[in-house]
Amino acid sequence: MTLEWEQVNVDALDPVALGSWWATALGWVVVSNAPDEYEIRPAADRLPGLLFAPVPEGKQGKNRLHLDFRPDDQRAEVHRLLSLGARHADVGQGEHPWVVLADPEGNEFCVLGERPAP
Repeated sequence: MTLEWEQVNVDALDPVALGSWWATALGWVVVSNAPDEYEIRPAADRLPGLLFAPVPEGKQGKNRLHLDFRPDDQRAEVHRLLSLGARHADVGQGEHPWVVLADPEGNEFCVLGERPAP
C-alpha cells in the first residue's frame, strides 16, 4: 500500500482571501479558485497543496498542526511575511531559534533558522 500526500486542508472564514495570502507568501500557483475550495500548489502539477475551505467560526486556540518553513535568510523572510500581513504569535514557545508567526486568520506557522550542521 502506498500513500501520496495530496494536500493540507485549512479551515477559513474567507478561503479566497486566506488562500491568496498564502499563494503570495509561498510564491505558489492557484489551481482552484472556487469560494468553497481554494487550492494552491508549488506548481500546477506538483503536490502537496494547501486547500482552503469555508467554515462559519473563527479560529479558537493554538493550532494542533502547523507548518514549518526554512528560508535562506530568517530575518529577511520574517520581515517580508510581516509586511504581507503576518503577525508575531506567542504559543508559549519561549526562547528558540525559530520565529512563530500567524497568518491573517491567526493560523500559526514557524520560520526556522539556519539548518544546523550535521
